[in-house]
Amino acid sequence: MPLFDLPLEKLRSYLPDRDEPADFDGFWSRTLAEAREFDLAAEYVPYDLPFATVDVYDVSFAGWGGHRINGWFLVPRGVEGPVPCVMHYIGYSGGRGFPKDHLMWPAAGYAVFVMETRGHGGVNAHSPGTTGDPHGSANPQAPGMMTRGILDPEDYYYRRVFTDAVRAVDAAIEHPAVDASRIVVSGGSQGGGIAQATAALHPSVKAALVDVPFLTHFRRAVEITGRDPYQELVRFLATRRDSADQVFRTLSYFDGMNFAARGRVPALYSVALMDDVCPPSTVFAAYNHWQGPKEITVWPWNNHEGGGGFQSEEQLRYLHKQLADG
Repeated sequence: MPLFDLPLEKLRSYLPDRDEPADFDGFWSRTLAEAREFDLAAEYVPYDLPFATVDVYDVSFAGWGGHRINGWFLVPRGVEGPVPCVMHYIGYSGGRGFPKDHLMWPAAGYAVFVMETRGHGGVNAHSPGTTGDPHGSANPQAPGMMTRGILDPEDYYYRRVFTDAVRAVDAAIEHPAVDASRIVVSGGSQGGGIAQATAALHPSVKAALVDVPFLTHFRRAVEITGRDPYQELVRFLATRRDSADQVFRTLSYFDGMNFAARGRVPALYSVALMDDVCPPSTVFAAYNHWQGPKEITVWPWNNHEGGGGFQSEEQLRYLHKQLADG
């Protein structure tokens, strides 16, 4: 994929206007309050694996609507005292996968809480999932999740997902091995978008690792990329020609730029300049709106894979410094 978006010098100053509904904060305050009316009922069931240095738990908790959300919790074995916890959110179509997929953070001395994204993980053989989405939607949808409930923010799919992510933090805080003063959110692509939102919505989050984030600057994304998942929105609009205003109004409650404008904690972003899934300008739109201390790693020659393992090493060094500095 060639370079197709704005040049890097323009991306660094790209700060588009945000389309923010007047009741954005009220919408999310009410949504989370409703979710917290359900008993969190977090369960940590030991998972039998012959790991020598890591304890693994099969996790579940009550997310949006009281629905059970599954995940993994891994913690270094034999470490004294509570440890920092990295919340990990998963990319589009992926499930929680296997415990072996999430050993990096425990190897570095941190706990990791892997939250499954409801309704995903049924098509990716390398990352299977176990959590459904029992809530139906009123409107027809394009295949995938992007248009599920798109005509009403109350019914939109990502209202449930972002709420699940906040409740996952609540569940992690309950575990005695977790230092509640050192909670970090992380993810790539869809997971990056979820992490970005959770950092703005949960006051206990202390840092954010946001890789090539999806779910941000929706209108520009659908105008300049021909790739899924954003093309799910295009296909829907092509059939619902009279619904564009309603669709983009719904998306304004979930746009990463609006969450980034509320981000106050230290954040490490990454962007790939040849990324035609989450275009660079959409990533910089969120990054440039982020209000807290921030850094961004730029991968000039990569598509949506971004920095891969190189970025993971950047994250390890960044987080070690952030936590060491308090």
